[in-house]
Amino acid sequence: MKWQGRRQSTNIQDRRRMGGRGGAIGGVGGLGVLAIVVIGWFLGVDVSPILDGGQQMPTGQSRELTAAEQQEGEFVAVTLADTEDVWDTVLPEQAGIQYRPPQLVLFSGGTQSDCGGASAVTGPFYCPIDGMIYLDTQFFTVMDRQLGAGGDFAAAYVVAHEVAHAVQDQLGILDQTMRLRQRSSEADANRISVMTELQADCFSGIFARYAQDALGTLEAGDIREALNAARQIGDDTLQRNAGQRVQPHTFTHGTSEQRQRWFDTGFQTADMGQCNTFEARSL
Repeated sequence: MKWQGRRQSTNIQDRRRMGGRGGAIGGVGGLGVLAIVVIGWFLGVDVSPILDGGQQMPTGQSRELTAAEQQEGEFVAVTLADTEDVWDTVLPEQAGIQYRPPQLVLFSGGTQSDCGGASAVTGPFYCPIDGMIYLDTQFFTVMDRQLGAGGDFAAAYVVAHEVAHAVQDQLGILDQTMRLRQRSSEADANRISVMTELQADCFSGIFARYAQDALGTLEAGDIREALNAARQIGDDTLQRNAGQRVQPHTFTHGTSEQRQRWFDTGFQTADMGQCNTFEARSL
């Protein structure tokens, strides 16, 4: 992905200097903590009791960013700028509405959102209440080292996926799905969640297509990185890698095959109308 030296979005709040990463001293540490945390991120498991088993390092002190963190912040700002350029074009053309770019909050360890606390346990997410995206860039390290989903465009896919939720919000889709989930059984609510996430994957594919054709920023292997990331974070793959039995009724994001296929649908068609997972005969 060609990103160095390109326009960076101004819709970034960088809170990473406000505190260090709280980490366990004793008990499970280092990448062992990350392995546990990533299960919580994607399977909806509250892993805080496990993490609280060790003494926590103090947080909240102001600190300087490392060179790696500065580069990660620049990368996210460039990727966010690309999503702005794409959706500034796509939403008016295909949906007849103007795009309102969300702000993206970079944090380290934990921060607050209007949807509740953002932490390593919650992972990257879009909060429809305040219209902001929350991202701890340590997640990119987890993708690379723990999930086998490294690469700059794999990381760009993560940003694009959360931006896609902002697009869904502006289309009124998130409000409708949240209302449906509130009056549904757990299994039905999970299925609605899967349809929502797969549509966001499809929208991410549209972003990738425009990044390739209109922005000219994709390089050889970038789409493979995104598809690999989609595969590695499928619910079935994550459950298997966590040593669990695959339980489709608990899925909230979709299988590896589904996530790859809907991303590819968006990439191949560049058509939001083809991303209607809610009326698809088969997910």
